Amino acid sequence: MWDPAQYLAFADHRARPFYELVGRVQASSPRRVVDVGCGPGNLTVSLSSRWPSAVVEAFDSSPEMVAAAREAGVDARVDDVTTWKPLPDTDVVVSNAVLQWVPEHPTIVSKWLSVLSPGAWLAFQVPGNYADASHRLIREVGGEALAPVFRAEKPVLDPVGYADLLGDCSTVDVWETTYVQRLSGLDPVLEWVTGTALRPVRAALSDEDWQAYRAELAPRLREAYPQRADGTTWFPFRRIFAVAQV
Repeated sequence: MWDPAQYLAFADHRARPFYELVGRVQASSPRRVVDVGCGPGNLTVSLSSRWPSAVVEAFDSSPEMVAAAREAGVDARVDDVTTWKPLPDTDVVVSNAVLQWVPEHPTIVSKWLSVLSPGAWLAFQVPGNYADASHRLIREVGGEALAPVFRAEKPVLDPVGYADLLGDCSTVDVWETTYVQRLSGLDPVLEWVTGTALRPVRAALSDEDWQAYRAELAPRLREAYPQRADGTTWFPFRRIFAVAQV
């Protein structure tokens, strides 16, 4: 289950990749813009501002996130990324930090491209930090008991892999960025990953086991990401971006 409040704890940090992704979409007057995996809707509202004449369609698989998005004024619904299909008038599809949760997403992206009209835009970004200490320690602390939760050590393609996936499009723009985030507070990296990467771990554990897991993970993350003298912590946040025009 997604926790919108936990996810929004670092809203400013998580928003920057979204804006940089959408900023590379050069659609001028799209008819329909779709936010695939809209989350709590705090970023979806900017799509209406960017393209005021467009119909903005938004959905997420989490009822909690959809409820939060509706409270933010977004006309969101519960839907499944694996079965959703673009309508004929869809001119822009945006998916922000969603596809890493879908093992078969390269096949799904290919299906979207096959039905989008010529000139339509597809833009998505996914984490590129699965080899970093944060994710490595998450897997190590979980051990064999939680191995099925993680599915794969790297559930995304590398940038060249996404470029190949989009290679038949008229325009392909793929890049990678590492944001060095300055976090503050007690165990900030633990709190950061609790809102995203640790979600399936939390779902798999009882309350007692979850607290024990966090207690074991916290000191390891503190060692990997030490606190500075000013009380802040640097956290490298690597993302892979892909924008294509059909």
